[in-house]
Amino acid sequence: MSRASRKYLLSLLVFGSNGIIASQISLPSWQIVLLRTLLGGTLLALIVLGARKRPAFLDHPRDAAYLAASGAALGVGWIFLFEAYKLIGVGIASLAYYCGPVIVMALSPVLFHERLTPAKLLGFAAVICGAFLVVAQGKGVALSPWGLVCGGMSAVMYAVMVICSKRASNAVVGIEASAIQLVASFAAVAVFALVAHGSELAVPLSANWPAILCLGLVNTGLGCYLYFSAMGQLPVQRVSVWGYLEPLSAVILSALILGEALTPANVAGTVFILGGAIFCEVAGKRRGAEKTSRRLAGSRSAGNLAA
Repeated sequence: MSRASRKYLLSLLVFGSNGIIASQISLPSWQIVLLRTLLGGTLLALIVLGARKRPAFLDHPRDAAYLAASGAALGVGWIFLFEAYKLIGVGIASLAYYCGPVIVMALSPVLFHERLTPAKLLGFAAVICGAFLVVAQGKGVALSPWGLVCGGMSAVMYAVMVICSKRASNAVVGIEASAIQLVASFAAVAVFALVAHGSELAVPLSANWPAILCLGLVNTGLGCYLYFSAMGQLPVQRVSVWGYLEPLSAVILSALILGEALTPANVAGTVFILGGAIFCEVAGKRRGAEKTSRRLAGSRSAGNLAA
């Protein structure tokens, strides 16, 4: 497994604990998002400034613009997602949010020239079914029309985030790229907070600051560094499929840390997600090996003809 793949998987595990930590913070959802992007963005920006070398984005403004757009989409997506949590429940909101990878995968042949093979589509369908089983709550949820709109917009913002991030070349990478994205994410959330909640920005001293600092510095700062620095080096379809490991990790961590019960549907969803992800990877590698074999066979044939 490549270093980028390991970083991406670790970021999904870190993000999977977001809900556990956020549940310990008694603040409005928009305020939690504002604090986490502020803390995470400040941490990465200070690291970049502390390096005392010319930032690469100064020489590559186009890449910086794509990265900033990606980060802004992430922040806006979080606002829609947390609002959907309140209006239609965590399960249905999560399902709506994770339609984002479906949008990305559907557009990948046009935007990134990545072919959708029947095997990959089958594996992806299994992953989607697994995600439904893992996060669906199934009853007692009032489907607010505005809540559904917020859930749908969170999916659209997820897709915009991935597409813009993939559009940037590798001229600006690592912590610098992640810092640009998180600072832009904070800027987008700050504009929303000022417009919608300008008189409510003060955070009470009684808030759970250890949990806030952990969510902002570790889960957002470190997590987004791992996530964004790996995303640019991975095929967009792998990013889409593996992204479903995040809700899976959230369910597993909730069971291990909070003692929440794993239902038979959760277990079945786990099998579908892992099985579908592995199937997509194996299918992709097999196709790559077949292409290599055909190229080698063609080269040998050409050599024989030349002889």
